[in-house]
Amino acid sequence: MMKVARQAMQPENLGNFEVWKKWGLASLFNTIEHNSEGTVIVDADARVVWINERYAARFGFTGSNAEGRKVEQVITNSKMRQVVRSGNPILLDIMPTTSGPLVVMRLPIKSDDGRVLGAIGFALYDDMAAISPLHSVFSQMESELTRARNVLAFERKAKYSFDDIVGKSPIVAKLKTKAGRAAVFECPILLTGETGTGKELLAHAIHGASPRAHRPLISVNMGAIPETLMETEFFGVAPGAYTGATKAGRPGKLELADGGTLFLDEIADLPYALQGKLLRVLQEKEYEAVGSNRIKRANVRLIAATSADLAELVKKNLFRADLYYRLNVVPLHMPPLRERRECLPVLVKNILSLIAHETKITCQSIDKEALDLLSRHSWPGNVRELRNVLERAAMFAETDTLRLDDLRPLLFNVNVAQDVDKSAELQRTADASGYAEAMEQFETAFLRKTLDNSGGDVCQAAKILGIGRSTLYKKIKRHGLPFVWGRPR
Repeated sequence: MMKVARQAMQPENLGNFEVWKKWGLASLFNTIEHNSEGTVIVDADARVVWINERYAARFGFTGSNAEGRKVEQVITNSKMRQVVRSGNPILLDIMPTTSGPLVVMRLPIKSDDGRVLGAIGFALYDDMAAISPLHSVFSQMESELTRARNVLAFERKAKYSFDDIVGKSPIVAKLKTKAGRAAVFECPILLTGETGTGKELLAHAIHGASPRAHRPLISVNMGAIPETLMETEFFGVAPGAYTGATKAGRPGKLELADGGTLFLDEIADLPYALQGKLLRVLQEKEYEAVGSNRIKRANVRLIAATSADLAELVKKNLFRADLYYRLNVVPLHMPPLRERRECLPVLVKNILSLIAHETKITCQSIDKEALDLLSRHSWPGNVRELRNVLERAAMFAETDTLRLDDLRPLLFNVNVAQDVDKSAELQRTADASGYAEAMEQFETAFLRKTLDNSGGDVCQAAKILGIGRSTLYKKIKRHGLPFVWGRPR
């Protein structure tokens, strides 16, 4: 090496980069070899070509009698053969030995045309204290990653069971029995019902009672995702699929739900173009990520939910008939609150108990007059609306028991006697035109009155009804109520 150094320092070689490169490499090797615990070089067959004396002595050899042996015969736990075979370095590793662990680095040796000629390994440290700061940071990151994974796994488990679906009505008992039987099978389930009836709660209960309960439950609200992003959210993105896409790609909800359940809420909002892709997932159990030609297997159980009439959308060519029939294998209908008023007392008790548990509100009971008022209300927002009303009332109640005066101002400022009259009118209309048409007429009138009471503010009306603003806009559009953005005309 000194000869190379002297040559490099000659005036005629000061600009000769090849000489300097050779000197630099020789200097680098000498520095690492001198400051490390040991160095070994192997050929393309992973046989020892050279090993320094102190490293050979650590394993009971001398440099000369170690040469020519398979590297594993000298260094029992060596991974030099792996480096030779793969051509990839192992930059930092901990290798156990009989005299204690070593921090090692292994590098392939390649020819100018890329062929692997052998490998070189350095034992950097034999004292773990030398890398304790790095080890401490790594341990902390690993601990935080484990905690994050545990939290994520908990969030993706079923949060509700059939016991959380409270109610004593025969219709609820029959629904829970049917859902429990369907849970053990792999077939798709279609949950129907008005907004706020608890379709997502039922989906959680079905997943929790299924053989897939130990795997993820991924919920997707189709109405909350912009149409331009829906395909990538659903199917994922291949690495480098488009400008701005990450090199690692991005998994979609189908991949995240692998082995578990995928719950698609408001399935009617799925764009028509993507409905064919979902049908392929259901029938062929396969899909392709955006920008990829590679087929991925879809191992998911599908539960879909909608507050729309899919059969009617099929007639209007707004929803694929073949997808509808594939989804509608096990239809489960969540009844609205007005059809199971006998459930109201136990629902109120349960909701007040939950509110008290989640907040510092101590109000946990309701008197008979207040409960009677609730039972005469039509509840267009269903259980979600009931929760909204009870929470607001309990927040400002002057006693630990809800009374009539606590609730009356919150029921949309609609006179209860008028509600009773409307119910009688609804019954008369139903006798003439049928239940479905009568309910449509009632909902149209009710929405119009709620909008009037809110001063024409759609956002406020949505809060009063206990439903989402986008849901209210859909209802306004469906019933043909004229409006401008934010306020109806």
